[in-house]
Amino acid sequence: MSSTELPGVRAVAAAVSPAVSAVGVAEGERLRSVALPGLTLTVRSRPPGRTGLPPALYVHGLGGSSQNWSALMPLLQDVVDGEAVDLPGFGDSPPPDDGNYSVTGHARAVIRFLDAEERGPVHLFGNSLGGAVATRVAAVRPDLVRTLTLISPALPEIRVQRSAVPTGLLAVPGVAGLFARMTRDWSAEERTRGVMALCYGDPRRVSESGFHAAVAEMERRMGLPYFWDAMARSARGIVDAYTLGGQHGLWRQAERVLAPTQLVYGGRDQLVSYRMARKASAAFRDSRLLTLPDAGHVAMMEYPEAVAQVFRELLDERGGS
Repeated sequence: MSSTELPGVRAVAAAVSPAVSAVGVAEGERLRSVALPGLTLTVRSRPPGRTGLPPALYVHGLGGSSQNWSALMPLLQDVVDGEAVDLPGFGDSPPPDDGNYSVTGHARAVIRFLDAEERGPVHLFGNSLGGAVATRVAAVRPDLVRTLTLISPALPEIRVQRSAVPTGLLAVPGVAGLFARMTRDWSAEERTRGVMALCYGDPRRVSESGFHAAVAEMERRMGLPYFWDAMARSARGIVDAYTLGGQHGLWRQAERVLAPTQLVYGGRDQLVSYRMARKASAAFRDSRLLTLPDAGHVAMMEYPEAVAQVFRELLDERGGS
């Protein structure tokens, strides 16, 4: 067993679904693999509307992938040259060799990618865990970030919503394996409906084709032997980041961000409390706030037009670059 697996996870995951299908790619998208020392990342992109556009990078949340940005990316391809990364152990990216799924570990992976590709400074987008990762990147490497767009960022909360507790429990040693065993008979459709009920303000907004694509992706993920391990260790990384104080605390780092920041919060978010919007607005020194009362945790998937519009307004403030 490698250092990136929790006890029993390989056997449980294999029992659930031993066959792994190909990752989904929407029309107009392309995937490429970027090999770095100890790390391989899959990157999703769309051809920009024209040459010379400023680069953008999209970072997904816990349990997500670069596909989470497939609705937003085409709406912005005329103003940015966008790429979405699969964080280590998620999407089509294999686990990191060092087994580091902390927020810092994920941030380090993003920084290493941007440095290797010489893509910075970028317009950096982050959702949930990806929002915490993007905040840390912007704080420690301001040279890599033009603007910061955070959608329901996973920043520390003193009183976590009850609906977010089960996700946090994945961080407890043994819980991920236990949950995998308890749910091994659940169908991909049941799992997908459960995730959508948790993440969407109104799951009925998901089209039939979108639901079937999500089910196919769920089936693929459940066939990965490291699926639960990546989930558990990343959840543990979020909990650890929540308890970290001093200069390395996420709220302290938010205060250090120099890049113009667009915040997006959903009124029906069951994972990141809507009430954190005001605190985030005060923490990021150069921030704007969009609140979507009917949105859940993934506004870029539910209301991509609204997210695209506020980013365009942010660009306009900066003179379009």
